[in-house]
Parts: sequence; C-alpha cells; structure tokens
Amino acid sequence: MSQSRTTAGSAMKTSFGFENVGDGEKQRRVDDVFHKVAVRYDVMNDLMSAGMHRVWKDALVTALNPSRSRRWRSLDVAGGTGDVAFRIVEASRGNAEVTVLDINGSMLEVGRKRAEQNGIGRNLAFVEANAEALPFDDGTFDAYTIAFGIRNVPDIPKALAEAYRVLKRGGRFLCLEFSEVDIPPLEAFYEAWSFNAIPRIGEMVTGDGEPYRYLVESIRKFPNQDNFAAMIREAGFGRVSYKNYTGGIAALHSGWKL
Repeated sequence: MSQSRTTAGSAMKTSFGFENVGDGEKQRRVDDVFHKVAVRYDVMNDLMSAGMHRVWKDALVTALNPSRSRRWRSLDVAGGTGDVAFRIVEASRGNAEVTVLDINGSMLEVGRKRAEQNGIGRNLAFVEANAEALPFDDGTFDAYTIAFGIRNVPDIPKALAEAYRVLKRGGRFLCLEFSEVDIPPLEAFYEAWSFNAIPRIGEMVTGDGEPYRYLVESIRKFPNQDNFAAMIREAGFGRVSYKNYTGGIAALHSGWKL
C-alpha cells in the first residue's frame, strides 16, 4: 500500500493522511485524532515502534547536549505528554527550563500529570498554542525540539520560520520525524507492519483504529529526508544535516541559527 511522498511541505496543508481536505480543515481533524489518542499515546508509541521511539528520543537529547552548568531554555513543540522534555531536564541535571508547547489540550493534560508524578514540575511550563504562531518574543530559546510532530502541522514552512524566530543566535533546531526507509527488505516489512498491524493494535488498545491509520498515512506523505532538509535551509537555518536511525524509519534533522 505504498504511496508516493509529498515533495513540497506546502502540499501537507491539505493532506490528511492519504485524503485531500479543504484548506484550513486539517488542523481540526488532527486535533480530533490527538484528543482520541492522548491517554494511551505513550503506550501506543511503545507498541507501534517496539520501544524504539525511546532510543530515538534519547539520541535526540544526546545530540542536543543541554548545559549542565547554567540555566538554559528549551522549547519542545508538539511535546504535550512531556516525553522529550523530561529527558532534557534529566540530561541537564535540572538546569534546563523547558517550555512544552502543544496545540492539543488533552495531550498537555497528560504531560502536566506526569510532571507532577515525577516531581519535575518546577522545570517545566506547559503552553497550549499553535506551532505556526508561537506566543514568544524573538530570540527567547537556546534550543527548539520537535519529535514526531512536524508532519501534523498544516503549514510547515510557517512553523519552521517561527522556530527560527524564537531561537537565540547560536540556537539549535532539532526535529525527530519518521522518514523514508532506504533498505528494501526493511521497507517491505515496515509497510506491512504499518498498514496491517498498527491500526489493529490501536483498535485493541484504544477501541479505535482510525486515528492510527491517519498517523501511518501521514508518515508516507511527509517529505523525505533531503526534501525536508531543504525546507529547513529555506527557513534560514545553517549547518543543516540529518542522521537516519533504523534504516531511515526515523531521521533526526539539525539546523543552527547562525
């Protein structure tokens, strides 16, 4: 059930998985997906990726290398449940102040509760807002991270421009996202797993497989590694690079505000 990838981020504005939707409709439908999956989101991540999402997120934080000796500000976008933010705080030995931003209130509520349970709430702020219109001043953050969220943003170029704006000079942009598999035998297995197993697992765990069908389809429509790297450059970032994980199932994109 392989589908050709979108080559331009602008085409993602009207791509809700394999379905084309009206201009402005995607955000509402994506919100509905994440309201449905919020409570079981992290459990499903473990099941869908066989736990590999933890390894990839750890790699993101290792690449970020947050300061352990000074107060340091980071923005984690589309990170409502706090999975990446908690890792950043831990890696910084409590020196990082992380703002967790998500457009979906249900996801943020899960993150707030987890932060309270883990006793790290003082290092975190939870903000409900749109990645396309960040409610922060220019040059506010030392780093901007987004993990498995950029493909759900309708206007990706606008979100990248906002990322560039709110970073300090010398700030780092890191985006972890599912991408294009470059090993043919792995690609065949991954296609079968994604389209046959994941929606069924979602239905068993949450009672509804359709949100997971969208998530699988959205991965196939997202620009591949080279095309997305070009979009990051177009937003103004320098020293743009990416690193594939697990044969390209996921890729970590990096850029700097020079």
